[in-house]
Amino acid sequence: TASEEKLPGFTRSRFLEASVIGINAAMGGLLTLPVIGFMVLPAFTNVDEEEVDLGPIDNFREGEFVIATYLSNPAQGEVSRRTAFVRKNAAADSGEPSFTILYSRCVHLGCPVQPNGPIDEEARIELENAALLPVLAQSFGCPCHGGLYDAEGNRRAGPPVRSMDRYTYSIRNGRLVLGELYAVGNVSGTGANATISKYPWSVPGTHVDGIESWLYPIVPSQVTG
Repeated sequence: TASEEKLPGFTRSRFLEASVIGINAAMGGLLTLPVIGFMVLPAFTNVDEEEVDLGPIDNFREGEFVIATYLSNPAQGEVSRRTAFVRKNAAADSGEPSFTILYSRCVHLGCPVQPNGPIDEEARIELENAALLPVLAQSFGCPCHGGLYDAEGNRRAGPPVRSMDRYTYSIRNGRLVLGELYAVGNVSGTGANATISKYPWSVPGTHVDGIESWLYPIVPSQVTG
């Protein structure tokens, strides 16, 4: 009779060797993917906003917020309408006008943030592509999931992962001009004397500082309007 052919066995040493290789490969992937995401994400999240003229700086009273709604792209009409919370600060040490300009979208999931305070409807100012509405607000809240921010945009409660986004701005011929959006990790101090941790703009839900920004750099895109 023909001798029975013996099949090679899967020994314990081979099993342990394969397990170690698999674990090392998994750990390598966990360490590599966040780094790759951190490098490539800015190419997909940068937001190009057109500059917006919000009118003479005299339209803004010192120390009070104004709800500024505007068309980021007038050719697109109402679908491009955006909202910012604008506060004129006391002048900086240099004597230059200072403004705090917060983007109205919650940095948790992008819901519209609301100012916590009465709105002065009678003081509304209409501009060509924008409207200004004074509001006595010392904080801002998100009605969707309970996010709460202070007057500088710092997170005070709820699930937001960073401070409210801000706008750059410039003063041209005595007029306030909105620039680009940027993300904020934290704000120390207030008004013109605030120290702001600035980062390139990222979609809501994205950490911009701390170890979380390396571990979780990629999140699904959100609507920025």
